[in-house]
Amino acid sequence: MGELRLMKGNEVLAEAAVRCGCDGYFGYPITPQSEVMETLMELQPWTTTGMVVLQAESEVASINMLYGAAATGKKVMTSSSSPGISLMAEGISYIAGAELPCLIVNVQRGGPGLGTIQPSQADYFQAVKGGGHGDYKLIVLAPASVQEMNDFVELAFELAFKYRNPAMILTDGAIGQMMEKVELSDHKPRWTSEEVRQKWGSWATVGKVPGRPHNVITSLELDSGKMEVNNLRFQEKYRKMEAEEVRFEEIMCEDAEYILIAFGTSSRICQKSIELARAKGIKVGLLRPITLYPFPRQAVANLARRAKGFLVVEMSAGQMIEDVKLAAFDAGLSLPVEYFGRMGGILPSPGEVVEALEEKLIKK
Repeated sequence: MGELRLMKGNEVLAEAAVRCGCDGYFGYPITPQSEVMETLMELQPWTTTGMVVLQAESEVASINMLYGAAATGKKVMTSSSSPGISLMAEGISYIAGAELPCLIVNVQRGGPGLGTIQPSQADYFQAVKGGGHGDYKLIVLAPASVQEMNDFVELAFELAFKYRNPAMILTDGAIGQMMEKVELSDHKPRWTSEEVRQKWGSWATVGKVPGRPHNVITSLELDSGKMEVNNLRFQEKYRKMEAEEVRFEEIMCEDAEYILIAFGTSSRICQKSIELARAKGIKVGLLRPITLYPFPRQAVANLARRAKGFLVVEMSAGQMIEDVKLAAFDAGLSLPVEYFGRMGGILPSPGEVVEALEEKLIKK
């Protein structure tokens, strides 16, 4: 068993980064994720593992530092919260277009605009549909516990390097600020340039290498024909992700007549809602997407074939519900898909979810 601690989710992100052999962190403080950088500064990993930790002058600067560091084949990351991720959007698109692996963490807060520092899930569209310009996708992981905040750091890096694509951990201020028991990962050494080359290929800009020309990394291609070839290659990569990297959890779905669909903090609330509903004789289950992209479309379709209806629970105005409806529609199925949520940093209560289920699906 690994080391057990009681920690905040944000603190765990920092600890997990050091322990998995991260080479560099570039970020800028913003509530409710500032503890990520603060914890890294307290750990001082540059004195132990050699990891670079740098506070940039802005989110725009930090994402471009990430771009440059990722081009060298290093395991590098940044973290921010909703308005900060918006400032990074152009750089994220550049990184995706240059096919570089990195980790971006979004500890969401309520918006739009500066909004509130309270938790939200309203950045779903931004994360899974491509928050910047162009046809690109991020690998998006949605933790529902402090333990998964730990586990998903290493997983995100593995997927990012496997597909040469930026990965995002999409969490929120509730999980970032809450304290839970966590089993920390064991310390792993940082990868050498040779280990990266052997495992992931020789694409990185590591200086002159005998026997091959210099690697050039860019997202720019002035020839339209070549740019289309690039885009077709990207789309093929995304299809491979959709075939191989879907992750989800089903809870009490075996006999369920109604299915709650929720991720992150909302899914934790829904687990209690299931208990309350079943105590009233309502057979309810929960589908929790773990990868928001690639989305578990087939899992939704499979449940749609035997369920009477879906209730999508989000801390937003309803964004993931569109992907749920599309998954059911693509499977040729027609069943009610309803939404319930709270906004502005307010978390729905388990009882409110049950009431919405009865009102929107059962009574109808």
